[in-house]
Amino acid sequence: MGDQRSLPVPDGLEGERLDAALARLFGFSRTRAAELIASGEVLVDGSVPAKSDRVHAGAWLDVTVPPPPSAPMPVAEPVPGMAIIYEDDDIVVVNKPIGVAAHPTVGWTGPTVIGGLLGTGHRVSTSGAAERQGIVHRLDANTTGAMVVAKSEAAYTHLKRAFKERTVDKRYHALVQGHMDPLRGTVDAPIDRHPSGDGRFAVVAGGKDSVTHYDTIEAFRSASLLDIKLETGRTHQIRVHMSALRHPCVGDLMYGADPTLSARLGLSRQWLHAVSLAFEHPATGEWVSFTTEYPEDLARALSVVSDES
Repeated sequence: MGDQRSLPVPDGLEGERLDAALARLFGFSRTRAAELIASGEVLVDGSVPAKSDRVHAGAWLDVTVPPPPSAPMPVAEPVPGMAIIYEDDDIVVVNKPIGVAAHPTVGWTGPTVIGGLLGTGHRVSTSGAAERQGIVHRLDANTTGAMVVAKSEAAYTHLKRAFKERTVDKRYHALVQGHMDPLRGTVDAPIDRHPSGDGRFAVVAGGKDSVTHYDTIEAFRSASLLDIKLETGRTHQIRVHMSALRHPCVGDLMYGADPTLSARLGLSRQWLHAVSLAFEHPATGEWVSFTTEYPEDLARALSVVSDES
């Protein structure tokens, strides 16, 4: 059974489209609001409305919000190309390849880091939600590079706290379009879901605080290679912040990259790689650091950009 919500339309929403009014009242995207209306989960004064109907102050809204679907459990099977960088009794560090999510989600049915570890006999922590046990941070499915997974319960607790308290040093390299001005800087801009409800994120007033530090490693004719340090870890953070600066990651068509340049470089995803990860080891207290090389598609694209300069 879904969440039942009933309330009158406030005066401030007089004359608004129903889908827009629901979005503002309940924090939905307009797309989600339209889906609820179309499925008959919304009544206005007891009648089934259309999403384009205009609402009137005092009209009574009855809304049923279905419970979110459960994420699937991970499929324990080896993930081709996922290399183990380091492993001990408490942690395992992997070099995550392209097309692999950290853990299963409602919308993801492809391979996962957690499934790949379980499929090759690696023990992981049982802490966390069932579908993401041991996962203490994530990379986008098409972002490659270093990820740490907790094997012991103590390591899970320690690493979750470290990420929350921002004591983990996360470094990325990104090839972005154009040239940064200034060459080194900080983006401090809140991020939340894009108002369109299409799966993107955006810089949004009132969103979650998000801080990205960048430094130009090398500038080429059409692009710049950046070293990026994350202070926070929001979904799509680097991609959103670079797009907001009008320097999207090369190949990132979701966030405004030039499709012609992307095609010329043979990229089917954003040029973004988690090049290193450093943190206090949860058992020994020693500061440990792990680095990864660029995968073939990114190295090839960088070589082409460099040769053209």
